[in-house]
Amino acid sequence: MLTSISADIMEKLKILSDAAKFDVACTSSGASRSGNGNDMGSAFASGICHSFTADGRCISLLKILFTNECIYDCKYCINRCTNDVERVTFTPEEVCKLTVEFYRRNYIEGLFLSSGIIESPEHTMQLLYTTLFLLRNKYHFNGYIHIKGIPGASSEVLEMIGYLCDRMSVNLELPTAEGLRAVAPNKARKNILTPMRFIQNGIKDSRMYHGNSSMKNRMYIDEQAYYEQMAEIKDSTARLSEYHRSLRVATDCGKADKLAEKSWESGLSIKRPDRYYVPAGQSTQMIVGATAETDKDILFLSSALYQRPTMRRVYYSGYISVNTYDKRLPALKQPPLLREHRLYQADWLLRFYQFKVDEIVDDAYPDLDLEIDPKLSWALRHPELFPVDINKADYEMILRIPGIGVKSARLIIASRRFSKLGFYQLKKIGVVMKKAQYFITCSELPMRTVNEVTPQGVRNLLVRKPKKKYDDRQLTLDFGEERE
Repeated sequence: MLTSISADIMEKLKILSDAAKFDVACTSSGASRSGNGNDMGSAFASGICHSFTADGRCISLLKILFTNECIYDCKYCINRCTNDVERVTFTPEEVCKLTVEFYRRNYIEGLFLSSGIIESPEHTMQLLYTTLFLLRNKYHFNGYIHIKGIPGASSEVLEMIGYLCDRMSVNLELPTAEGLRAVAPNKARKNILTPMRFIQNGIKDSRMYHGNSSMKNRMYIDEQAYYEQMAEIKDSTARLSEYHRSLRVATDCGKADKLAEKSWESGLSIKRPDRYYVPAGQSTQMIVGATAETDKDILFLSSALYQRPTMRRVYYSGYISVNTYDKRLPALKQPPLLREHRLYQADWLLRFYQFKVDEIVDDAYPDLDLEIDPKLSWALRHPELFPVDINKADYEMILRIPGIGVKSARLIIASRRFSKLGFYQLKKIGVVMKKAQYFITCSELPMRTVNEVTPQGVRNLLVRKPKKKYDDRQLTLDFGEERE
């Protein structure tokens, strides 16, 4: 029992942590920052929020809303203004106290903070900024923080908060502007893309400021433009400090103001050279199944987002039917979890397997196959490329073989330098031979490949059969009654 936390705060926590479960865009940190001896906490790139690290550790994240009050009427959201739900709001001090107390008890290693819209997007983001400022400067919390950016907030507050958090995300919500207009009439696609672009540019500028030459070469043609941009970044501290002094959003903000003024008078700034702007990059989330968009629409948008060097993850959230009375939304008995799973598999192919989006989905196949994974589906549509000689093929082609992952592909490339690989060696490496056997040849006599069995035959062999209701190995007697 957390005796130092009041019952009122715990009741708020129960409501607002439950309301935050619909936001899935916070499963890993992407930031690495060790303890400095003065502040408490650290952040590790290996993962946050019930994610498993490389050494097997499971680490966690306090995931809450600042408030479930909202001025918007998004039809897919449980917290929409027209819903009759209990409304509560944290204060910045309460969020800080919860985070610190939970961290001291080793419950969490970081914070994910999102919010409904209270009064206005600007006012809400100012409250979140005050929370993070107090957490970093008053409570000296150095752990991982993921903040949800709210479309419609000013660039000033987005810039201020970006130096206090590790990751900032702005949810796209839906893949197309038409779908957004249909079920979220208060939101505009332009207002969502604007802060995403601002955060992207801020991350690029910060990396250049810290000497990232590759980013510099990518963005600027001549040296003069580069140094002009650097001068603008260095001169922005005074403007940001003045903005903070004019900030008045809550009683707790006065404490933040005093802390800020004290730090600035001593020559320190939030925008100090040792801190990157949003060092863990951006992420976003799309709801799947609330509108009529195809998997092609979703994945083409995801592919475009991944072209931005600052975009770390695109998350997919199967639509949960929380407002069953609204006829504009599909009446789903359960969320489309299998479709969500296939989208994540396709997303993985885009990020790590060197697939192009039009190889996974196109006009002929606008939706992913729910029975088999996207890589197997692609391989069955292109039997002319198989079988692949596992001892001669290049790394890119090995990655495209069903049943072979990135780690296994690297081990194959490394191992075949010493000897030819057979079925036994491939199985020891970690290859799923149940799938791979139809698409490869090796040092042993080849088994029947996809061209001999036919793609449809391979599909029939690999698709899971429904479980039988009875054991067919047992003797059964037909008494003329219908089997239940």
